[in-house]
Amino acid sequence: METKRTFEVGTQIFTVPNLLSFARLILVPVFLVLVITGEDLLALVVLIISSATDFLDGLLARSLNQVTRLGQLLDPAADRLFIFAALIGLAVRGVVPWWLAAIVIGRDVGLLVAGIVLANFGFGPLPVHHLGKIATFCLLYALPILMVGQAFEVAAPISAPIGWAFAIWGAFLYWWAGVIYIVETARVVKIPRPEEFAESDTLGA
Repeated sequence: METKRTFEVGTQIFTVPNLLSFARLILVPVFLVLVITGEDLLALVVLIISSATDFLDGLLARSLNQVTRLGQLLDPAADRLFIFAALIGLAVRGVVPWWLAAIVIGRDVGLLVAGIVLANFGFGPLPVHHLGKIATFCLLYALPILMVGQAFEVAAPISAPIGWAFAIWGAFLYWWAGVIYIVETARVVKIPRPEEFAESDTLGA
């Protein structure tokens, strides 16, 4: 019977996977400028490079046993920043409406507040919900597909409906997952912490 390999999460900063993640973050403003200026083909090239490094850093982290806490933060952060950059750039050009950018970015602002609340109550971040993963997947595919229609007009009749289907469904699931996180945050902060049990024992003594 094959056993599942477990990885020890380290605290290193300068690992090969982390350097690739830093490179992805550096590409975000480059990508944003290219989208805003209408250089969609070059923007797609940057996005392909970013996707390749995303796959590579995860593969190397596991194969080299270099899974780190920093890497676990950088990887999803880069995904979200690329989504934000694509939304803002396409909204500036009028390709997507500003309300779509607002609801996606607004959801993550809400989760940031929820994370701060959890930290204030002594809890770490909540585990990623599968709906959040599916929503991110939809948005990561929707925006490049819409950009393909901008780069190649002949593909627009096909790419536009497919891209919009992914975008609308992804935005809906994004908020659905966000509501689940917020409800779970409200539930978790009501759980008494160990020090509260100790304090109640002291008061009752």
